[in-house]
Amino acid sequence: MDLLSYLNQNYLMLVPALWVLGFALKQTPAIPNWMIIWVILLVSILIGSLAFGFSVIGLINGIIAAGVAVLGHQMLKQTFFDKNGKK
Repeated sequence: MDLLSYLNQNYLMLVPALWVLGFALKQTPAIPNWMIIWVILLVSILIGSLAFGFSVIGLINGIIAAGVAVLGHQMLKQTFFDKNGKK
């Protein structure tokens, strides 16, 4: 199953932006790690809905964009880095 095939092409630019947001949130000591995914999900839905319209399709694409961003980050992290964050 190719998750990107379900994502509208207009939302592809949102995935790298969510990566940057996630990295910035990870560096912020006031935000706990468990909250980062929820912030990314809400921001993805809000930006997607504002940019491309409030609809069920917009909501679903926002959720998929957040999922692709988090999945991509986890794949990169678990493939190339050990538990201590070193290569």
